[in-house]
Amino acid sequence: MSKLVKCLIPFALVVGLSPFVSMAQMVPGKHPAYLHALTDLRTARWFLYHQAGDAKVYAGEDKGINEIDAAINEIKRASIDDGKNLNDHPGVDVKEHGSRLLKAIETLKKAHADIDKEEDNPDARELRHRSLEHIDRAIKAAESAHAEWLKEKK
Repeated sequence: MSKLVKCLIPFALVVGLSPFVSMAQMVPGKHPAYLHALTDLRTARWFLYHQAGDAKVYAGEDKGINEIDAAINEIKRASIDDGKNLNDHPGVDVKEHGSRLLKAIETLKKAHADIDKEEDNPDARELRHRSLEHIDRAIKAAESAHAEWLKEKK
């Protein structure tokens, strides 16, 4: 083979494959915002879950947990799943019931912000909408539980 042909073959391969490389970079991976939201939802769930030493479980806590579970299931239904257990959460040192409720509210709001972005995938728009509804209801339930806790503390 001539030297010219030997040089042109690698050049042709690079030029021929370059559109595929650029296309591969444009294909979105897993939605990182949804994965962050899953982590936040699991953390909020743990904050709402009845802890040892709590004298009372407020109705809002149970309702909030149910709404969080529904939001997690909506996200998982779209195959955006990191495979972690529902009870997976970071080590958190918040012992007072009221403080845990406030942390749950804060974390739920973070989860809401994680997925409250414009969705360019039409198949995921409905998922996003339903997930946000569940998260909003979980926030209201956690706020209700915190309000009940505050009344009892007075």
